[in-house]
Amino acid sequence: MAFIHIIEPEEAEGGLKKEYEAAIKRTGKVFNIIKIQSQNPKTLHCSTGLYMVVMHSQSPLSRAQREMLATVVSKSNNCHY
Repeated sequence: MAFIHIIEPEEAEGGLKKEYEAAIKRTGKVFNIIKIQSQNPKTLHCSTGLYMVVMHSQSPLSRAQREMLATVVSKSNNCHY
């Protein structure tokens, strides 16, 4: 299994610290799916932005339907996120 060094919230600085603070504001913690992108805060910012647009913007699908699709895809990929 691959090893990716992550930066923990208490070690974060600059842009990464801002991303972690935003994550805590949204969800109350910094999940591993966020930490795994900690080596590149710009990519993390863009990834989070894409997620927010896909899951929270206007769509013919309800939010519940989008969450259900995400759950099915994650389960199909043996991923718990």
